[in-house]
Parts: sequence; structure tokens; C-alpha cells
Amino acid sequence: MKTRKQKPEKRQKASITFRQFIVQFPNDEACLEHLFNNRYGQGHVCPKCDRKSKWFRFKAERAYVCQWCGHHLHPTAGTPFEDTRTPLQLWFYAIYLFTTSRHGVPAKELERQLGVTYKTAWRMADLIRQHIAEVDGEWPLEGDVEMDETVIGGYRPGIRGRGAKGKTLVFGMLERGGQVMTKVVPDVKGTTLIPLIKENIVKGSTCHTDEMATYRMVKQHGYKHETVDHGRKQYVNGNSHTNNLENFWKHFKGAVRSTHIHIPFVADIAESCNFWFTQFTP
Repeated sequence: MKTRKQKPEKRQKASITFRQFIVQFPNDEACLEHLFNNRYGQGHVCPKCDRKSKWFRFKAERAYVCQWCGHHLHPTAGTPFEDTRTPLQLWFYAIYLFTTSRHGVPAKELERQLGVTYKTAWRMADLIRQHIAEVDGEWPLEGDVEMDETVIGGYRPGIRGRGAKGKTLVFGMLERGGQVMTKVVPDVKGTTLIPLIKENIVKGSTCHTDEMATYRMVKQHGYKHETVDHGRKQYVNGNSHTNNLENFWKHFKGAVRSTHIHIPFVADIAESCNFWFTQFTP
């Protein structure tokens, strides 16, 4: 079971406008200074001479110099911007697009907006998504947690839903007022879902699900369980429903259809779902 010791506060949605962005980050120097101030700041103890220092900009590199020993600090080291030749302002603008778009940003859109090659845009988008996932992480869910599963894949004639060929099955868990967690799964058997539930949901939480038989097992593992019967068109039962998670699936699939067009690999579906919760407010 994952620990909740360092669970961050709920994310605040970005409210900065494009005009404010340009004022705050008019050039690469402003972006580098922002990185330095957030990672180190004046008075940072020099790792070489171990003294509090005033740091001066070293123009020949993306670096700052210690006033005592001349040691260099590189604010971009260990970030997606390390060793990049792409201007920092373009990186910052790409991040701005990611954090203000509700449907994500495909590499082709970055290519058009930034005036870079598709290869560069794809790499930037991939590194930004990875960084966002690392920063947000996955924290155990608690309280009222909705659980549901969905299938992802293009239209094909024949069986719909679970059991359809050429589809990817995704299991989702949503903490009301908190984050969404998604996992690509091979099936919805108890041996598959129960370990995921035990690993990611705090015992004693209330699980809200539909009538699928697998979910009935959660009571045996220390969880409260409330259901709605979708088969009988019951979508709300007192405080129990899965509407928030259904809304998440709706927006995610809408983003795939309208923005990304398709997701070629199962691993990409997992990554896209994990990134998508950063764009979604339950």
C-alpha cells in the first residue's frame, strides 16, 4: 500500500492569461532567471565552497557563478531543458499550452505554434508529459472513490464493450474532490482488479461502483461498498454513482477523437490516461 505521508495539496488550475505569460517570460533570460529563483535563489549555499553566496549570471552558458569560488550552477540541469538548443521561451510556452488546454496538445499543434520541426515538437511533448507525471505522481485514494472500467479503441462492427476485439480495457478509480487513477488491464476478474484496489485505495474508504460482480468482493478486503444498477438504468442511488468517472471517460475519449485522432500503442494509452487526469477537474 502506498503511503500518504507526502501527499500534495490539491492542484490549483492555472489562471495566467497569454498576455500575462508574455509579460512574465518575455525572453530566454527571464525564463532562466525564473528557473534559478525557483530551484536555488540568491543566498543558496555553494556546493563547492559551502558558503552562502550571491550568484551572478554567466553569459557564456545557461549558468550562474558563485561570488566566492566561481563554481557554476546550471538551473536547467536535471530538467527537460537540459542540453536543449531550443529556446527556453518556446519550452515555457509549450508548458503553458499543456497546462491551459483541456484536451491536451498534440505534437503537430506544437510544431505549428512554435515553428519547430515535428521531431523536436514530439520530443518536447513527450518530455513535458513525463515531467508532469513525475511531479504529480500517484497517491492513494480515500473517502468516496468511484470505480469503473471502459474500453478504448476505434469503431469496429460486432461486439461492443468488454469482449470486443481490438480494444484496450482500462480500469479507473476517482477520489471525489481528488485525483483520478487509471490502469490498463487485461480483464476485469477479481484476481486482476482487487490487487489494484488494495494497492491504491485506503482501507475503510467507500467504493462506488456499478453492478459488476467483481466489485462485490471489495467488502471482504476492508472497504465499504455502494452500487448503482446501470443494467436497470439506475445512475444515482442516494450518494452512490459513478458519474464523475463517466465524465472523465467522456472527456478523455473526446480528446482522443478531436485532438490526438488515435493512440497507436497500449503503453501510449496508459501514459495518455495518466496525463489526462492533470487536465481534468472532477
